[in-house]
Amino acid sequence: MADTGWNRGARPLFCILLFAAAGAEPLRAVGPQAIIWTAPAILFASMVIAWGAESAQFFIAQGFALAILAWLQTLPEFAVEAVFAWRRQTPYLMANLTGALRMLTGLGWPMIYFAAAFVYRRRNGRPMRQIVLESQHSINVVALLVPLLYMFYVYWSGTLTLLDAGILTAIYAVYLLLMGRMPPQSEEGMDDLELIPRTIVKSPRPRRIALITLCFAIGGVLIYFTAEPFASSLMALGVMLGVPAFVFVQWVAPIVSEFPELLSTFYFARTVTGAPMALMNMVSSNINQWTLLIAVLPVVFSMSMGAPTAIVLDPQQKEELLLTIAQALVGMLFLINMELAWWEALVLFVLWLVQLVFSIGGHVHTWITVAYFAWAAAEIVRLLTGNRSVAAFVEFSRTWREHVMRRTG
Repeated sequence: MADTGWNRGARPLFCILLFAAAGAEPLRAVGPQAIIWTAPAILFASMVIAWGAESAQFFIAQGFALAILAWLQTLPEFAVEAVFAWRRQTPYLMANLTGALRMLTGLGWPMIYFAAAFVYRRRNGRPMRQIVLESQHSINVVALLVPLLYMFYVYWSGTLTLLDAGILTAIYAVYLLLMGRMPPQSEEGMDDLELIPRTIVKSPRPRRIALITLCFAIGGVLIYFTAEPFASSLMALGVMLGVPAFVFVQWVAPIVSEFPELLSTFYFARTVTGAPMALMNMVSSNINQWTLLIAVLPVVFSMSMGAPTAIVLDPQQKEELLLTIAQALVGMLFLINMELAWWEALVLFVLWLVQLVFSIGGHVHTWITVAYFAWAAAEIVRLLTGNRSVAAFVEFSRTWREHVMRRTG
């Protein structure tokens, strides 16, 4: 990418990344030293939101609480993409989106397992072989497959239209509807909570509702106002180090936008028993970004153009999208048996790390994409031959009958 493009387009744009109101006046860039106060602020915001979600799961469906949590956590990512779409920086749309999605699956999922496994070994003196999901988590696993299948069509068509936006939004709406039909968590787990969420849960109902709402509100507001200066401080470092624009947008900007999410999921994972919830928090964010976030792009882009306009994907964008779909498909197939084994977490991390390293120092995207699809094909063969459980579909069917059909019948 030419340096003139970086100077004229990307550098001014980076100064307003994460400022959610598309088209708003850019805020003044800050220096690298701003990370000293912005990082702790985002850390605190992530913890507060996590307390709210952890408390809410006993009164509304856990999956629904996680969906709210995921939406709040991905506000910075929505802001990044909205700004790119409004300013018609189409090359960066897929760069940031695919970088963030691949980070969630390739770094976020393994991080949850390794954090939980570390604590488990310290407590029990033996290794933790896998994270075992709960029955209602089958909805998240199956729901992840639906937008992935649709994204194959988007890749084939090479465009992202308002019709695609409507379909993806509908997919997310159905997912939320299903999550809302699930029962709250059993009260037996309340005593396993940390002091603050346990205090919230055991408060009188009016105070409890107010405190949970306050947790979500405080965390969301802090992330909204802190993300931009935090981003600017990191971007100042990127400029100083001479990081290429596309690489910066794909790998550094997602660290900023996904930072709250990684922190709160680590908070859940470190309790071991909260590892399934942490993993589903991450999967819910995957679903959120594969549906609502992508749906935002043609809407904002069309508003910027002043007329309904499709986003046309160039060959590089299609390559990045296909790689991301392939990785997500492998991740979904790993969860199809309602478990994430240690070696599966390791595979996701190693393949993500390889394509990260070589995206900076070389070009192996095609080979990594082939590796993902080959692995996915092998997992599908195992499913068809009965060598891998399809527990997610079985549990989804049972959950549908018990909590959806029974309530609508």
